This record gives sequence, C-alpha cells and structure tokens, in this order.
Amino acid sequence: MQNSKGMQHSVASSNLADLLERVLDKGVVIAGDIRISLVDVELLTIQIRLVICSVDKAKEMGMDWWVNNPAFSSKAKKEETTQAEILTRIEERLSRLEDATVPKS
Repeated sequence: MQNSKGMQHSVASSNLADLLERVLDKGVVIAGDIRISLVDVELLTIQIRLVICSVDKAKEMGMDWWVNNPAFSSKAKKEETTQAEILTRIEERLSRLEDATVPKS
C-alpha cells in the first residue's frame, strides 16, 4: 500500500509541475471591472488585471515594467540620476538664456 500512495503522490506532483510549466509558458490573464454609478453618473471605476506568466513570456508581451522601475533595477536608478542631471543642465542653460535676453538698464 505504501508504494501506491507514494506513486500517487509522485504522479500528482508531476501533474502539478506540468500544469505550472504550462501556465508560466502560455500565461494566464484574469480581468475584472468594477463600476459604481448613481443616477447614470459614474462615481468609481476599478479595473483589475492579473497576469501570471514567466519573466520571458512577460518580456515577449512587452510587459517589462520592472526594467525601468528604480525600486527593482539598479540600471533604472542610474538612468534616473542621468535624467536628473540632464534636467539640471537644461534648467541652468535656460537660466543663462533668460539672463542674456533681459534688457540691461
């Protein structure tokens, strides 16, 4: 009896592994919308989207939000710093241009 129970457990975990592999390979989308209206006036809309898939599949679908998010990517932090530096240089240049165009009295 112990062999049959162990064998069932092995088959069950194998099926679970296959199912998980399929879900991550193909992806699963769960979507739902909640709208609250009063006298034909929409007061609140909540849109819920849940996507379960592998990282490779997400990148293939163009969903790579973690790449540009500074909380998840050190590369994004560097780019954010670079953007801040660029903005500072633009502001300095604008200030110099404004000072140059002000008529001297």
